[in-house]
Amino acid sequence: MIIDCHGHYTTAPAAHTAWREAQQAAFEEGRRPPPYPRISDDEIRETVEGGQLRLMDARGVDLTVFSPRASAMGHHFGDERVSAKWARACNDLVARVVGLYPDRFAGVCQLPQSPGVPIARSVAELRRCVLELGFVGCVLNPDPSGGHWTSAPLTDPSWFPFYEAVVELDVPAMVHVSAVTNPNFHATGSHYLNADTTAFMQLLQADLFTTFPALRLIIPHGGGAVPFHWGRFRGLADMLGRPPLAESLLRNVFFDTCVYHQPGIDLLFEVIGVDNLLFGSEMIGAVRGVDPTTGHHFDDTRRYVDALALPPGDREKVYALNARRVFPRLTV
Repeated sequence: MIIDCHGHYTTAPAAHTAWREAQQAAFEEGRRPPPYPRISDDEIRETVEGGQLRLMDARGVDLTVFSPRASAMGHHFGDERVSAKWARACNDLVARVVGLYPDRFAGVCQLPQSPGVPIARSVAELRRCVLELGFVGCVLNPDPSGGHWTSAPLTDPSWFPFYEAVVELDVPAMVHVSAVTNPNFHATGSHYLNADTTAFMQLLQADLFTTFPALRLIIPHGGGAVPFHWGRFRGLADMLGRPPLAESLLRNVFFDTCVYHQPGIDLLFEVIGVDNLLFGSEMIGAVRGVDPTTGHHFDDTRRYVDALALPPGDREKVYALNARRVFPRLTV
């Protein structure tokens, strides 16, 4: 079985996206947004059968761990009430996809984060999604300000109520930023990768997993700069008097394979190792084109992993067993 740990509903129905635009306009004009639209099951089927499901079948992916579109979470916009309504609408829509295709998708929730609002206020939506909708994880934005990094580091005690909840519910969090408003950063080319690297360095500097030994975090996009600069991080850990990375982080931190060329995948596997890697593609995501040097889509990451010719046991870990270990609520 092949489980893709990193999928977003980037093909959501147009009515859903239009409602978000109406919600944003209403907030800016100081009025109430219109009611959320009715979206039929057929409309939902059309958005995934010609997109994610078609590519999953073509690439031999059995199950996708599926969350709302990360770039559209938009935590920087509006206030707590706006974020709460938007998160609930996005999570309910993902739940409908899962309900229509329970053997092909597993839900991961967006949190109703908002700048300056304690993360504890996001726990209720997390609980609803896990306990009522059957979701298996969540997406945690380390920078709800949209590229200005006004929040405390992920290791600060202000995040602890959230960590307590995910440990209790036995679900992981994927550390994934959303849209960026700082013009210095391209959203997917720099902001996302900067955030992956920043999150790892924050974790390196503190003892979060001593406090929460059962906490599981996934750093996407292959960990940003982490694998390429593994020696730098090892050296910094030594200079800062921190424990070795394998001891302090790799029991709790995992990376996906959303790296879009063979040399990058080769390096990722050589440096990180199979026990901490989960297959992921983020198909129909940040990089959707065809690589002119190979003739295949950049995000067809199974081709890169297959080319490694891993031993069967290691291959099974990366494609399914690690995902089941990190997402124990997966039932398919």
